[in-house]
Order: sequence, then C-alpha cells, then structure tokens
Amino acid sequence: MISVNNLSLYFGGQDIFKDISFMVNKGDKIGLTGKNGAGKSTLLKVLAKDLTPNNGNVSVPNGIVVGFLRQDLEFEDGRTVLEEAQTSFEFLNDVEIRMNEANKQLTERTDYESDAYLDIINEFNVLEERFRMAGGHDTAAEISQVLSGLGFSQYDFERQTTEFSGGWRMRIELAKILLMKPELLLLDEPTNHLDIESIMWLERWLKSYSGAVVLVSHDRLFLDASTNRTIEVAFSKINDYKASYTKYLTLREDRVEKQIQAKKNQDKYIEETKILINKFRAKKNKASFAQSLIKKLDKLEIIQVEQEDVARMQFRFPPAPHSGKMSLEVKNASKSYGDLNVLDKINLEIVRGDKLAFVGKNGAGKTTLTRILLNLESHEGELIKGHNVDVGYYAQNQAEELEGKITVLETLEAEVTVESKVNLRSMLGSFLFSGEDVDKKVSVLSGGEKARLALCKLLLHPYNVLILDEPTNHLDLKSKSVLYFLMI
Repeated sequence: MISVNNLSLYFGGQDIFKDISFMVNKGDKIGLTGKNGAGKSTLLKVLAKDLTPNNGNVSVPNGIVVGFLRQDLEFEDGRTVLEEAQTSFEFLNDVEIRMNEANKQLTERTDYESDAYLDIINEFNVLEERFRMAGGHDTAAEISQVLSGLGFSQYDFERQTTEFSGGWRMRIELAKILLMKPELLLLDEPTNHLDIESIMWLERWLKSYSGAVVLVSHDRLFLDASTNRTIEVAFSKINDYKASYTKYLTLREDRVEKQIQAKKNQDKYIEETKILINKFRAKKNKASFAQSLIKKLDKLEIIQVEQEDVARMQFRFPPAPHSGKMSLEVKNASKSYGDLNVLDKINLEIVRGDKLAFVGKNGAGKTTLTRILLNLESHEGELIKGHNVDVGYYAQNQAEELEGKITVLETLEAEVTVESKVNLRSMLGSFLFSGEDVDKKVSVLSGGEKARLALCKLLLHPYNVLILDEPTNHLDLKSKSVLYFLMI
C-alpha cells in the first residue's frame, strides 16, 4: 500500500534516518517505539508528506486518504463540537449542499414541463442516490457513537469548541479523523488526555478498523491491544518485528542473543583465517591458497549486533525545605461553570509526606481541584496553606508553555537564580540532553523531549509540595518508569 524506499533525513548535519526501507500494508497496525527524540513523530510527518526526505522516497498510491493526528495542532474556532465533527464528511457535505441547491430550485421554479426542470430532477435523484450509498443518512449516528466513545456527552455536542481545554479539543480532532475512515491512519500519542474508558473504546475501534494504522504511543497496554507489528526507531535505523509490543521485546531479546552468538562465531572464524593467511602467504606453494582466503574475508558480510538504546533519565528531587505538618487544607470548596456544577463542598487535608492521586473520569474536576489547591481558580470555600509551604506545579500543558525561540540551555539559564548552586549542563545531561543537544531550539524538540525539559526546569527550585497534572504525557516508557519509582 505505502512503500518507504532508502529514506534518509537529517537536520543540521545530524542523521534522523539513514537508508531505511519498509512497507505499510492494508490491515497493518504498526506501533512505532523508541526513546523520546528518536524520530517517531518525524517519521509520521514523512509518511503524511509534511516533511520531504533528503534522500529516498515515500510511495503513496493516488487517491489514498491519509488521516493524521498530530501532537501540535492548530484549532479553528467558531463551531460547536457537533459542527466540527460534521466537517469530517467533506464529500457528503458537498453532495448535500448540491442536493439542497437542486431542491431549492425545484421549489422555486414553476416551469414543470421544461427540459431544464427535468434535468434538475434527474440531478437531484442522482445526488440523493450518491448521498445514500455513501452513508449520508448514517452520519449523525456515527458522529454520536465516536464522540460518546471519546467521552463527550450529548450536552457537549452543542457547546462551542472554545469552551474546552486543549486536551478535549485534541479529542475532537481525533474524532474527526476517525470519522473520515481514511485508508491510512497516522496517530501521534492518541491516548494523551484520554481516560481509561476512552482508551478502551479506541482500542476496540482500531481492532475493527479495516485500514492501516501507524501510531506512536508510550502506553504499553494500548500498544499490545491495538498493534500487530512493531517498528523500533533507534540510532537512525529501524528494526521491524511482526508482533505487538510485549512480544517484540521477547523477539528482540532472542534476536540479539542469536546475533551475539553468531558474531562470536564469525570473529573466531576471522581470527583463525588470519592465522592461516599469515602462515601460508610467505610460502610459494601456498601463496594462491592464502590469496583465496583473503578474498573470502573481503567478501564476508560482517555481522552487526543490534544496538539497544539504554539511556534513561537519572535524577532525584532536590531536598525539600522543612514545612509545617499541615501542607494544604481545603474547606467546603465548590466550583461551577454556569449551570455545570463541577465540585461541591470539597473538604481535603494534605499532610507533609502524603502522596495523593486524583482519579476520575475526564471532566470530573481533577484539574479544577488542582488549580484550586494552587489558588489559580476562583471558587467558593477556603484554601489554607501551611507554614513555610512552597508549591511547585507541573500543568497538563507544561511542555507547550516553553519558549520555542530559545535553546534548551537558555531555558534553564532564564530560571536559575544566584543562590542556585547547580551545574546546568550536568543537570540537563541527567535528563538526556548532552553535547550539542543543549544548543537545540526548544521548538525543534519532540513532545517527550519538551516534557523532560519542563520536568528539569521544575527541579531548579526545591519545593516541598509538588502538584503534577498528567506528568507522564509524552514521556517514553523508560522515563515513565524513572518518574514512577521516584514518586513511590
């Protein structure tokens, strides 16, 4: 269906991909895996023709419809959720407009016996049949099914998209792409901002989807449930496994072990052959034999052992300044948005040493409650901050709030104080920004790299209360595990 042929791509002299080739076939459900910054999102952009490779090509048959959920979307205002979802049916919308125009002419004209009037009737009938055959009468049910599956209520359908957070607007864009039913679906971190129920619904939808899917996700369970093939991106190369994520890990381990053993055998053969060459090359009656051995070594294809990218974040939270026993207390907190009552008379005590998790469906008020704790949200009730309490906050969109025009190093330099005794380059190294990486502009970083930088920036100050809202969004599996073990 889609062919990637000897593709190479580099930015600023750094190889992103080097001579990679693979096919995407109908029915393939491919999960792209690799560390943050390996090039997974970049590969999706190449497949979508958003980026042009320096060498090689991507061959896409004419007429193939591609749906691409990007990490960095630009939203258009002025529509309700339902109206935005309806824009997915571009062909049907065009046919319906032409049907309505034909129907209007039939209503207004009175030359019922004329050829022109009969032509309009014929055109209307043709358009109506085309509309019916393309499923035009089923779109309302499809929209309702997809929006409901992604967590929207019937009440939400008529709300303006501007009333929703960035995460919810990302869901709207996902809904639009699913409703398009393209032959190729490219999904970059589709489970970010989805709750468990919505993720499970999306898994079921992808299983029944007949087209091809290429997706990036750092949710291991989602990858296992949604993919049947895994492409590992590492060191500018790819390794292709016909298996879902967990099975890929086992297959990769077996494959590397076999490569290591084969490499040992080959090295032993090469060493023994060189000994024979040195032994016989000086003897006249054995010189031709020595030359044949040399030619054999020259033609020998050296076995390469697949490299595994084992780099991972290494950091600790700075020692927290001492505070009183009671850190934060909320008394009878309530919050409403118009007629929508989000929180009602919440009472909560957070004691020094507590580690709390707010759980609940999307829209239940988790982020609203965190913003009340930070005194960033107007509310009824009382918020009491304990003695010497200093609160640090990692917001859902923290990575997107970074200044894109400055470098990674400059981002930390802008935050560091005279009192801070920290080696910024060393600190960035612990977050996997080493060498020339610190001089990259923030705008060119991947979503995961931005998330790591935002975490690094947060640690410049020794807070004694940390409030983290979806801190693992965009982080790769290794980075997630590091953060998890630091939190427990």
